[in-house]
Amino acid sequence: MELKKNPEADLEKRKSSLRWMGIMAAMALMLVSFEWKTFDEAVAGLGDYKADLVEDEIVPISFQQPPPPPPPPPQEATILDIVEDDEDVEEDLVIDDQTVDETTEIEFIEETAEDVMEEEIFTIVQDMPSFPGGDGAMLSYLGKNIKYPTLAKESGIQGTVYVTFVVEKDGAVSNVKVLRGIGGGCDEEAIRVVKSMPRWTPGKQRGKPVKVQYNLPCRFVLQG
Repeated sequence: MELKKNPEADLEKRKSSLRWMGIMAAMALMLVSFEWKTFDEAVAGLGDYKADLVEDEIVPISFQQPPPPPPPPPQEATILDIVEDDEDVEEDLVIDDQTVDETTEIEFIEETAEDVMEEEIFTIVQDMPSFPGGDGAMLSYLGKNIKYPTLAKESGIQGTVYVTFVVEKDGAVSNVKVLRGIGGGCDEEAIRVVKSMPRWTPGKQRGKPVKVQYNLPCRFVLQG
């Protein structure tokens, strides 16, 4: 007798589908097993945690004191020899036997101090130094002897050069310098003319000739 299967109960047709369903079910179980986590032990242990609190150790600060200065060296003790009042003290006194009479000459040593005075240069004295013939003669001398420098002429330089110098005790002129110049060769020309001046009448203080500092203006004017 031939057995006939119901076509709907034939599993050969669904063999491939069932196989894939089995593979997918196995993979799902594996994924669930990997992703499953237990938190019971971790959560239960959170309440029992006790932190070890370590207090900061306070280290005392030590200030190093400087060493004390060394003691001063011991002073030598002075030994005093105490002598009783009734004890005789022997002292070696040497007295020159000199007799003074009318013929004895006494030598007096007199120290002579030389008055060394620095020669002071005055600016104002009782009798001021003067040019021979007076101020008019001095202006005439400057006008005749000053030659206008060529550079000053070409550059149109004009003005007053202030010269200072010392009138010595013999009337000679020395230490000629320019206090304020105008350039263009005028300063050098003023110095040249002042140095070539004749001897002045020296200044006097309390009747004695002294050195006097003298200031002189030299004017340079271009003639039109």
